Amino acid sequence: MLGFARVETMKAMLARGWGEPSTLEYADVPMPRPQAGEVVIDVRAIGCTFPDILLVRGTYQHRPQFPFSPGFEVAGVVRDVGAGVTEVGLGERVFATLAWGGYAEAVAVDQRHVYALPEFMTYEEGAAFGLAYLTAWCALVHRAALRRGETLLVHAAAGSTGLAAVQLGRALGARVIATAGSREKLEIAGAAGADVGIDYQTEAWVERVSRETHGQGANVVFDPVGGDVFEGSTRCIAFEGRLLLIGFTSGRIGEVAANRVLLKNISVVGVHWGLYRQREPTMVRRWMVELLNLAEAGQLKPIVWKTFPLRRAPQALAAIAARESHGKVVVIP
Repeated sequence: MLGFARVETMKAMLARGWGEPSTLEYADVPMPRPQAGEVVIDVRAIGCTFPDILLVRGTYQHRPQFPFSPGFEVAGVVRDVGAGVTEVGLGERVFATLAWGGYAEAVAVDQRHVYALPEFMTYEEGAAFGLAYLTAWCALVHRAALRRGETLLVHAAAGSTGLAAVQLGRALGARVIATAGSREKLEIAGAAGADVGIDYQTEAWVERVSRETHGQGANVVFDPVGGDVFEGSTRCIAFEGRLLLIGFTSGRIGEVAANRVLLKNISVVGVHWGLYRQREPTMVRRWMVELLNLAEAGQLKPIVWKTFPLRRAPQALAAIAARESHGKVVVIP
């Protein structure tokens, strides 16, 4: 009688075609095995992001082959390691960034993108740390060279990336102006370090930014929204200001009249931190060392709004899409 090796399986949320998060399927998939240089992580927490929604819809810059799992960041415990792994060991608490595939009970990740999870962080906080704070560092430090005493305008300041930018801007010594869509969200941004809060639903925010800066405008603008927000930012940015393009959660790519760029000598700066993950992983690890030092000093702390079980990942993403959440939404396998 022939014997067959048992294939170990796990649960994951799978996309089998382009669509809304509600089309994701909770299914059995093979447990990953590490290749050389890879780490397999038993996932304890998964960070949910707006790009997860875009990935499932097929509108993100990467389009994986079906079936695939969304998810760009996880935290958990090292289950297995491949040949040549030196960064982490078996049983170690870690967090990691991924190209995709995080909505699963276990993931295999190149060791270059795996970091030891500090004792002062929970798994949920670890899953909420990587993308938001690396994006903020890439934008404010690497791309904009934000200086102490400058004014930083952060849009969507109560989202996970916005809050990371508020906290990091404050740690860097900037004066932070935050915009958000409700008083509750502005209070959250204020608690994170924003000096001024503007409700874009009820206030003429361009004029308010100009007043708050005595007509000079913001030196650096952190814009994950795009559309009208991007265009408005060009009207309240300072001479030699840096307008950082983080993303387009509004669903519309903003346009700028070239004469505005010329008249104020402003810089419109792209921030696609994932390219650094791909091209310059050693640089990204240096950024993470700096970020973790600030976190240990109490200057950075991810805010987790709510957790959902893995099979309810579509509801978690729906909350992000509906702008119901603040900070990070986390999924627990």
